[in-house]
Amino acid sequence: MILWVSLLSFTIWLWMWLGHGSFWRIEREEVPPEPPTWPSVVVVIPARDEEAGIVETLRSLWSQDYPGKFRVVMVDDQCRDGTADSARAIADRMDRTDDLTIVAGDPLPTGWTGKVWAMNQGVERGLSGADNADYILFSDADISHGGSSLRELVCRVEAHDFDLASFMVRLHCGSTAERLMIPAFVFFFRMLYPFRRVNDVADPLAGAAGGTMLVRRAALDRIGGLAAIRYELIDDCALAREIKRGGHGIWLGLSRDSTSTRRYCRLSEILHMVARTAYTQLNYSTVRLLGCIAGLLIVYVAPPVLLVAGRWTAVCGGLAWFIMTLLYLPMVRFYRQSPWWAAVLPVTALLYLIATLLSAWRWHTGRGGQWKGRHQSST
Repeated sequence: MILWVSLLSFTIWLWMWLGHGSFWRIEREEVPPEPPTWPSVVVVIPARDEEAGIVETLRSLWSQDYPGKFRVVMVDDQCRDGTADSARAIADRMDRTDDLTIVAGDPLPTGWTGKVWAMNQGVERGLSGADNADYILFSDADISHGGSSLRELVCRVEAHDFDLASFMVRLHCGSTAERLMIPAFVFFFRMLYPFRRVNDVADPLAGAAGGTMLVRRAALDRIGGLAAIRYELIDDCALAREIKRGGHGIWLGLSRDSTSTRRYCRLSEILHMVARTAYTQLNYSTVRLLGCIAGLLIVYVAPPVLLVAGRWTAVCGGLAWFIMTLLYLPMVRFYRQSPWWAAVLPVTALLYLIATLLSAWRWHTGRGGQWKGRHQSST
């Protein structure tokens, strides 16, 4: 029995290496040529208690080298801190007060998740019917945008007639907890949503990174606006799914220049962040949860454990662990961490399993989707 487990683990890692869309490769496609004319853009930022990050987000946006017109709509999502005051202060300091609209968010209604409701208010109340903006850039309030990020996203959607383009920004990775968990977070995401498949218009798989998403306004209108995903906790991938449906093109890539300013100093903070949507990813299914538990144990935890077993079992387990480390290494290097962190992925996977179990427990006790002081459910 143990030998069969080791063979299964090795076979799965061999398949992920050779047959799963090269998800582990850190690739960067060339930026397409610039469009003949630069379309206008409205940036929508849902912000709930983001005083610590909003200044850098706005500073980085107003430092863009984008040649076209763009302005910012920030939704004050019932903030309990000085987010709005900080936004006004940086706008005044950079002489951008005319380019900033602050929308006071209404209370969260039944049937909507918090972030999507804030995004929807930014679109519905921040853009008038006469507004001729061609694109909406949805940005989180804790992103430091690279100086050419907006220019690049526009070049990509214009050159290939995409309806959505998004960057997965570089997450903060300074504390020991972040070194252990953050590169794996991106690695697991790319495993679920191989970028090559997401970017293939013929493949139904859709994914996006909500920190920086450029959406064609006509595409948003086509799907009925953000009401189409009003109950979704994983809003970015849900929006990508709705937009890509029917063969419309989308693009997802890694950014080296845009970064998240949100820090996680303690392991518990990252576990709670993962637990917010982990069970949602499993569609709230107990059967899928059991499959996830078995899969994580067989694929990630078993290989190093099996090294102490019999000869061929140890060989298969060792090879599986070697391939696992080899595939994870590019992501560890992308985050400028020691290669030794790649070897501890089995420990990291076990912690993600704990976060998934916590997510399921919260959902079954009526506390699913906890975020910034709100409990929200997709049902």
